[in-house]
Amino acid sequence: MFNKSIYERMTRSEKQVAHLLKELGIFWKYEKPVYVQDDDNRPRVWTPDFYLCQFGIYVEVCGSSNFDYEYRRKMYLKNDYQVIFLHLYKDSKKWKNHLFRYVELVMDYRNHKFNEMKRKEN
Repeated sequence: MFNKSIYERMTRSEKQVAHLLKELGIFWKYEKPVYVQDDDNRPRVWTPDFYLCQFGIYVEVCGSSNFDYEYRRKMYLKNDYQVIFLHLYKDSKKWKNHLFRYVELVMDYRNHKFNEMKRKEN
């Protein structure tokens, strides 16, 4: 049986994101499943496009304005997942900065929380 390259399953936009992550040396997993409970507390398994391993952050590459990304954003938040939504179809130049800003924001928040915990122990 022939195994296809993971890149053959990706959309053009996903390939752009994968290329940037590779250039930056960011290790990622493609479509790593996550467990979520929806508004009615029904179990669901979703597969965000990328999982950034060293940051513990997921990335959804938004390929169309016809999909309800707001519902997904709401469900990820409800289930305590950090997910970046990249809308490459809206503005091909701004998505990289959005990715950098979001990762930086999440890491700053985590560092702040960690430092608070350390202060409490001392």
